[in-house]
Amino acid sequence: MNRNRLRILSATTLVAGFLLGAFAQSAWAAVPKVMTVPVPSTGGPMAAKMDAQGRIHLVYETPKGPFYTRFEDDNCNMTFAPLPLVVPGEGEVFPSGLEFITWDVAVATDGAVHVALGNNAWKLKLPHEQWGYFYTRLLPGEKSFSPLKNINQKPSEGFSLALNDKGLVTAVWMADKLYANVSEDGGKTFAATVEIDPVLNPCNCCTTSSTYGADGRLAILYREETNDERDMYLALWDQAKNQVSKTRISTTPWKIDSCPMTYYSVVPSGEGYLAAWPTKGEIYFAKLGANGVPIAPKEIKTRGASGMRSGILPIGTIDGQTLVVWKKENQLGWQLFDRSGRPSGLPDSVKSEGKGVAGVVAKDGTILLFE
Repeated sequence: MNRNRLRILSATTLVAGFLLGAFAQSAWAAVPKVMTVPVPSTGGPMAAKMDAQGRIHLVYETPKGPFYTRFEDDNCNMTFAPLPLVVPGEGEVFPSGLEFITWDVAVATDGAVHVALGNNAWKLKLPHEQWGYFYTRLLPGEKSFSPLKNINQKPSEGFSLALNDKGLVTAVWMADKLYANVSEDGGKTFAATVEIDPVLNPCNCCTTSSTYGADGRLAILYREETNDERDMYLALWDQAKNQVSKTRISTTPWKIDSCPMTYYSVVPSGEGYLAAWPTKGEIYFAKLGANGVPIAPKEIKTRGASGMRSGILPIGTIDGQTLVVWKKENQLGWQLFDRSGRPSGLPDSVKSEGKGVAGVVAKDGTILLFE
C-alpha cells in the first residue's frame, strides 16, 4: 500500500507543519494529524495494535471471515500477507453456516497476536458448548494462527482480552456475572473459569473491555444493570491478591428496563486509563487515575453518536490529548480534545464498513484510523 493512498484529514495542520519546517514536530504535537488508512479487501476494521517494534497489527472482517495483516512500519508502506484467523483443529469440520466474528485483539511486546472471537452457534441452534469464547494466537515466526480453542464452552457474551509483560493472558467474559479464564503460559493453556467478584452485576448483552494498568492490576470496563441503572463502572482486579474494587465513572444517569446493547473501551494512559462509552446514544469519555477514579473534569460529552453494538475507542496522543473515535451506520467519526478536555475543533467523519473501530498512534504522533 502506497503512502499516497492515505487520506490526510487535518489538512490545515499538515500545511502548517511544512511551513514551520524544523518546528513541524511541535506543530504535530499541538494539533495531531489524523490519517485514514483503507482496510485491505474493502473489509471492515475491528482492531489495530502497535507492538514495541512499531509494527501495526490489524484485524478486519470480510465475507470470508476475520483476517489479519501486519504493517511493517507506521506509515503503512508495507504489508504482511493477510492470514485468516479461523483455523480448524486437526480433524475438525465446522458446521455449515457457522460464522466467527472478532471481539478483541491484544498484542504482546514481542509481537505475538492474541485474538478473542465469538460465533453464531446460537443462531444455528448448535449445542451450548459450541457457543463459547474462542481464542487463537499467532506467535512470532509462525505462518498461521493456532487452531481455535473454545475457552469456556458455554453461552456467553462480552469477550475481551488483556496481556501483561509477564506472559499472563486473561480472557474476560459475561454470563449474568463477570468471569475470567487466565493463562500463565502466554495463551498455550487456560485455567478453569473464575468469577471475578459476585458484587459485579454486568448488563449482560453489552460487553467488557479489559487492559492491564501500569500498577499490574487488570482494569475491566463494564455497564452495571442493578436496579435498571445502567451506569458505567471500572473494576480493578489485583489477581495476585484476588482483590477487586469498583468505581462508577459515568455521571449522566440512564435508567431503562432492558439492556441497551452497547460497546465501549478502556485503554491504558500513563499511570491511569482512558475510557469512552455511550449513554442514551451519546458518547462520553473520561481520564481515570491509577485507582480508577475519574480525573477532573471527569465525564466529558462528545458530539459523537453511537449505534447498537458499534465500536467506540479513546486514543491518547503523545502529548496528553485525546481523540475519541466511534462508528455508526457505516460512518467512522472522531473528535479531538485537548489536555484539559476541551474540544479542539469540530468532529470529522469518513465512510467505513462494519461496526468496528481500529486506530493507533504512530511514532511521529500521527493518529492512524482504519476505514
